[in-house]
Amino acid sequence: MEKSKGGQAPGQTAAEAALLACLRDDGRRKVAVLFGGCSPEYAVSLASAHAVLTHLDAARYQAVPVGITREGEWYFYGGDPEAIPADRWHTAGNCIPAVVSQGRKLHGLIVFGSGGPSGVPLDAAFPVLHGQNGEDGTVQGLLEIAGIPVAGCGALSSALCMDKDMAHRVVAAAGVAVPRARVLDGRATGTEALRQAEAVGYPLFVKPVRAGSSYGVTRVETPAALPEAVRRALAFDRRAVLEQAIEGFEVGCAVLGDGELLAGAVDEIELAQGFFDYTEKYTLETAKIHVPARIPPEKAREVQEAAVRIYRALGCAGFARVDLFLQSDGALVFNEVNTIPGMTAHSRYPAMMREIGVPLQGIVRRVLEGAVEG
Repeated sequence: MEKSKGGQAPGQTAAEAALLACLRDDGRRKVAVLFGGCSPEYAVSLASAHAVLTHLDAARYQAVPVGITREGEWYFYGGDPEAIPADRWHTAGNCIPAVVSQGRKLHGLIVFGSGGPSGVPLDAAFPVLHGQNGEDGTVQGLLEIAGIPVAGCGALSSALCMDKDMAHRVVAAAGVAVPRARVLDGRATGTEALRQAEAVGYPLFVKPVRAGSSYGVTRVETPAALPEAVRRALAFDRRAVLEQAIEGFEVGCAVLGDGELLAGAVDEIELAQGFFDYTEKYTLETAKIHVPARIPPEKAREVQEAAVRIYRALGCAGFARVDLFLQSDGALVFNEVNTIPGMTAHSRYPAMMREIGVPLQGIVRRVLEGAVEG
């Protein structure tokens, strides 16, 4: 049959050609890379997934891109990876509807092409889904039910790390200091919110219990600003946490692996004003990130040791970024764990690993090895 320059037969769409390639056994491990999703962090996921797809060892792994729209529709994606970051991936000819087969006989995808449904067995799935409905254990649970190995943290650790209240409880039990905090739900009265805020003390942060990228986070200096901050946080989750504002600066540590862990260089966030909100995280308009952090080597080792302890306590696997606060007296206080950190060339996690000699290709390779061979 005559082929086009892109490897397609005449009249065949890019997605159909890509699906046929996935159905052939060429000796490579098939890995689904999930991106998009029903999350405020949809756009960030597209950028990270593009980085993973373009740094995956194509000689060893066959990528099976799976895009999830903002509305929650799943598609096998057979187009150019370069269309993903610009959100031009879900176009006619590039996508075929797909679902995860919940039966363990296939442990893969069912793709509904024009010739009928096709089963695509998978050796692993790499969820590159930031925030809710992707980083919170829901997708990981679906994959685990289907018997598909998950690259990165599993359902339990993902859910624990996404829940700021539960993560802090577990980390405190592991012997690492955490901020004072109180949790409110949507039924809490204004009086109750004020009472709990007084117990925490001002200034404080109001955050959704389960959200990422600083969505819905407000620094509150006075009681007058509390009601609006709580309302904003509850727009992203049914619970809000009132958390002590820690005086100091934020440091982070990338952790890679499962049994034997590798801690990356410690980074430091330098803020000119405010806090490290969504805008600063993805534009760095006034903030600066220093890799390595401008702290003594012995303090950096302490941060790495705390990060590894937290990673193990929360049952993390594959990779995660652990964030802490370093106070002026040298004490460390836990902030949060990001179980699917940004994976672009400019993201913090790859920068910390690059500083110790592990490039992005090496990160992707090690995370996939942990899933496929672990």
